[in-house]
Amino acid sequence: MTKLVKHIFFLFFVLCVGNAFGQMDPYRMGPPRHSYYNRPNNQNPERRVENVKINYIRTRLNLPPNQAAKFFPLYQEYQQELFNIRKLKRQNNLNAADGQEQVNKELMYENEIVQIKIKFNNAFLKVLPPDKVSELYKSEREFNDELVRQLSERNNHLGPP
Repeated sequence: MTKLVKHIFFLFFVLCVGNAFGQMDPYRMGPPRHSYYNRPNNQNPERRVENVKINYIRTRLNLPPNQAAKFFPLYQEYQQELFNIRKLKRQNNLNAADGQEQVNKELMYENEIVQIKIKFNNAFLKVLPPDKVSELYKSEREFNDELVRQLSERNNHLGPP
């Protein structure tokens, strides 16, 4: 009988100690084990914003599943092509030596962006009705405006350096 009491007491002690450590303040136990940006499942900030944007557009367009299945891979391709051109455009701004050459490249990149938009507008119209394509562009503008507004507010809350 005394062995049984000892086992019960030991089990009770282990459970109480485990509970006590489970309720401790994590900041009293030292710094966090990983920072915000190197969590294993965390994506880079650009990818997170892109995912939020796609969810926002998905909600705004309210597409039936068959249209959504055709549209969103096309939209992802559209976003990737625009991203690639804008990346080249930013690199041009950093690397151009001659002013006229920089202006010419800038116009070339802007023209490529317009060509991508025309190409994908036609592709979107094959998958979606015109009112949904119009809503897509409106939703993109609203999302971008809201993103800029929120980033501006964050910077204003931080105050001057």
